[in-house]
Parts: sequence; structure tokens; C-alpha cells
Amino acid sequence: MSALSWRHHTLIQAVLSRGPIKEDDFRSIFSHVSGKPSGTQKQQQQQFNEYLRKINAELNYVQFELRACRNQYDGDVYYGVVNSVSDDQSKLGTKYTVPQITFYKGIVEAIIQDAEATGTISNIDALNTRLDAQLQGGAVQIPPALKNFSMSQKEKTLEQLVNDQWLSSTAEGKIGLGVRSFLDLRSWFRSNEVPACEVCNEAAVKAELCLNEACNVRLHRYCLQKKFSQQRIENVCPGCGTKWPGFIFKPESVEEGDLPHVPSQNSQHAESSMRKRQRSRLEADADVTGSESCQTLSGHSDAKRMTRRSTRLTAS
Repeated sequence: MSALSWRHHTLIQAVLSRGPIKEDDFRSIFSHVSGKPSGTQKQQQQQFNEYLRKINAELNYVQFELRACRNQYDGDVYYGVVNSVSDDQSKLGTKYTVPQITFYKGIVEAIIQDAEATGTISNIDALNTRLDAQLQGGAVQIPPALKNFSMSQKEKTLEQLVNDQWLSSTAEGKIGLGVRSFLDLRSWFRSNEVPACEVCNEAAVKAELCLNEACNVRLHRYCLQKKFSQQRIENVCPGCGTKWPGFIFKPESVEEGDLPHVPSQNSQHAESSMRKRQRSRLEADADVTGSESCQTLSGHSDAKRMTRRSTRLTAS
């Protein structure tokens, strides 16, 4: 395998030094380092994919990966380098303390368990996150570091997590996931059965819900734009056929709903698995899906909707 050139190193360094980069900025950097584009648009895309394939082939040796993700709150695509291993040894490199990581996990769990898929919780709810709820195995003894984590420490940590793009803050004072969470937690979302969008099969943290209370279908807003803007596509739920009102899109304003393809060592297997999961969900009866794949969240029995089983971020 050929070594990476200075051009590949420049792309990697740009992502590492700047954090997650918007797709337009990332492609602009690529254009600068790769020279003036030549050939057709398809050939230029093939060159871009080849650069990313070589980068990921090398990063795979140190268990890192360059990947793309979509920010579910504004629909923008970002590129970033993530650690593909989540063992205790790899966590030693983080600047966050154990209580801070536990606090973050609790906030993420609360956001993904939102029955209405708003993708946010209030700032107050975030600060009131109980760290002891994240203890594994029902441990009775609460570590002093967690027990003594004060409200002022939570406020400071919340601000830090937002600044580092692990979390995000809305104009209404709500707390949502940040771009880094969408990059890092993709595999966790899938393995823990976080409800997925019926169009792109990515976790539907911030999504629109089917009006049919018995249906568990979720669609990202940008995926709605992609799906319902196509000719001869009726605005109905892909799961149960219920009318999906209130969405009239102009074709020229539609953005591509799929993530850009980032070739990696495991991309072929992942794509195959994703297609199988999409087919299985689309073929399943909506009522059965709604009743069997969902459980009422503890403490939320009066919620109008149900999500799949309550999941918890693990320490592994």
C-alpha cells in the first residue's frame, strides 16, 4: 500500500486541527491541495473518493476513521476524524473527567428518549441530570466524584460540551446533540436500536413523526424534502400510508438527503447491512412494528408516543 502524500496529510491535519468541518469548506481545502479540478463531475468525485479511501485505509491501522455526518438540526454535512474504538484505554486521552463524561452520557440519553423526537431537552433538565442514574449494574455505592459533582460544575461542563461541539444550544435555551456526537455515536445509535429515519436509516434524533399514533415511523425533515419532492411520490407515511400533511417543497430547494460516501475498510459491509435493515422495516406491518418494537419510557407513561426500549450509554 502506497504511503500518503502531503496532500492527504493536509486534509487530515485540517480536520484534526479545526474539528468537524462543513462539507463546502472540506471540499474547498481538497480543491486547494489536489490542484485545479479536471475531467467530468463524475471523475472529480471519483478522485475525491479515492483520496478518502486512501486516508481511511491508513487511519484504520491506528483505529481512526474519517467520516461524514449530517447535523440533524440544520441539515448541513460535516467531515471529521473519529476514534473507532471506545475501550477504557482510549478514553485516557480525553480532557474530560469521569463525572463530566457521566454527565454528558446522561444528557445524551435524555435527548434520544424524547418521545416526540424534538432532539432537545431544556437547559434546566440538562443541569438536573442525575449522575448516579448512569451507574451500571444497579450499584448502591455512589463514587464520591459523582456524588460531589456540584451544580456549578455542571454549568461549566455544559458550556464546555457546547463549545467543543459535543452538545449544541438553541436560541430557545434548549440543549441538543452536537456535530461531534453525530459523528462519534453513529455506531452506538445503531447497536442500541435508537429509532432510525425510514429514508436514510440514520438515527432519527431530531425528526418528524407519523400522525398515526400506532406507527413508529420517523423522518428527518431534510429526508422529507428529498422523498416528497420526487415526481409521482404521494405525501404519505412510508410505513402505514397515513397522509403526511403540511409539506410542499419546490424541487429547486431540495437538498440531497443521503450522506456523502466516505470509502472505508468496512464501508461495503455497512452498506449491505443498512440495506437489509431498510428492507426489513419497510416490509414489516406498521401496527406490529409500533406495538412490538416500542416500550413506554419509565416516568413517561402519559406520553403520546412510545420509543423503542430505553437504552443507556455504556462505559465500554
